[in-house]
Parts: sequence; C-alpha cells; structure tokens
Amino acid sequence: MALASITRLRVRSIRYLPEFLVRALASVRQARGSSGCLGADVRREVKLIFWTRTLWRDEQSMRAFMSNGAHRAVMPKILNWCDEASVTHWQQDSDSPPDWSTAENKIQTEGRTSMVQNPSPAHRRGETVPSRV
Repeated sequence: MALASITRLRVRSIRYLPEFLVRALASVRQARGSSGCLGADVRREVKLIFWTRTLWRDEQSMRAFMSNGAHRAVMPKILNWCDEASVTHWQQDSDSPPDWSTAENKIQTEGRTSMVQNPSPAHRRGETVPSRV
C-alpha cells in the first residue's frame, strides 16, 4: 500500500511569494528524486493558496524526505510565510496519486491544521480548507 500526503498552504502576503515559490519547487524536485517517491506535484488555487500532492512507497520514505534537504530547510519559514497550513496522510491501494478532488475531500474530512505564527481566523477555527468567499 502506498502513502498519500496532501498539504494546503496559504501564503499570507505577496511579499513572501517569490521565495516561497523557489523553495516549494525545490522541495518538489527533491521529492521527485527521493527514494520511495511514486509521484509529486503542486497546484495553485486562487490568490495565494497552494497544494502539494505526494505519493510514497511507505512512511519511512516520506519521513526521510521530510527531514532532509530543501524540504527541511523550508519548513521553519512556512511558520511565518503562511497564515493557513493543513495536511493529511492516508494509505491507499493505488500506486497513482489521488485526483485533486479526492485530495481536497480527504484534507477537509481527515486533515489537521499545522502550526503557523499568524493564523487566519479560519485557521484558528480549525478549518483545514476554509470556505471560498
């Protein structure tokens, strides 16, 4: 069984966007080159909202990726750059990444918020995918 991982991040200011994009793309490149990665991509939603979708052979492979390289370097910065952050992981039978509608549903129903220093009101309420206004 493969391990799917989905993250949703909202960059809180356009001033953080250039470095966020550089670092996010470096993390995706790192994931794609990591042992045990079965797929990795990024999706931009409206305004400053970004999603990542990765699929791993196992949890050990995912954790090795998370604790090294570009991903490890960017994680402390996310605390300040983002005002919303959420994540979910689940085991799936398929070795293909879940479609985006499944990913969004999973993060809404099974996801959890991640720590940020300047949370939005929706983040403070525990909304992993706030309603679009």
